[in-house]
Amino acid sequence: MLTVSHIAKTFNPGTVNEKTAIKDLSLHLDPGDFVTIIGSNGAGKSTLFNAIAGSFLCDEGNITLDKKNITFEPEFKRARTIGRLFQDPMRGSAPGMTIEENLALAAGSGGWFSHVSAKEKARFRDRLALLDMGLEDRMKQPVGLLSGGQRQALTLLMSTMTPPKLLLLDKHTAALDPGTAEKVLKLTQDIVAEHHITTMMVTHNMQNALDLGNRTLMMNRGAIVLDIKGKEREGLTVNDLLEKFRAGAGKNLDNDRILLS
Repeated sequence: MLTVSHIAKTFNPGTVNEKTAIKDLSLHLDPGDFVTIIGSNGAGKSTLFNAIAGSFLCDEGNITLDKKNITFEPEFKRARTIGRLFQDPMRGSAPGMTIEENLALAAGSGGWFSHVSAKEKARFRDRLALLDMGLEDRMKQPVGLLSGGQRQALTLLMSTMTPPKLLLLDKHTAALDPGTAEKVLKLTQDIVAEHHITTMMVTHNMQNALDLGNRTLMMNRGAIVLDIKGKEREGLTVNDLLEKFRAGAGKNLDNDRILLS
């Protein structure tokens, strides 16, 4: 499904601000894999997502999605098959447009530029009802008036209205209150399972990294230092994960936010 082969990325090369963000990283995901990713700040997690999504071109290596080489494909073309949610719930939706118009654009119905059929409206209501936030009765309301949790849940629906080949979730519940975060995570699990979407999720919560999906990666200094799945992953505790990180990275995990979560 997704194959990342020996990619590398250095920002500001040849300057005092030179930083190697990804180095010789390779990764393969099978169809339907749900991979959780954890690591300290600066480990390269978001940079990996940016590389896959096409936010920049890698210095080296190749990226293949569903047997298609997308290494040099621009970001807007990759967005047709790659869905993405960010930590900031204000990203991913148009605040000046209504809920209905945002969903219509995500579904390819044209938003305000064309008529949304009654069938599409009914479909939008059904999908919004899954959120259990009452948004199905507020479809004419501008998205900018929604809370952060409501916007993030809406963005998740938008990203999967037409199921993508790959879904990238970049700490998409980190800015939400615990109750809303739990609801959005449950919705994420349900949508991913319903459509069998290949998914990668960056999280600061180590327990979530073990409880969700079928595979866990840990990153450090632009490289994958731990990749566990199957029986090796079953029954692991957070302390086990910390010990495995120490063994793989040669140091203790030093991210306070991750440790406190």
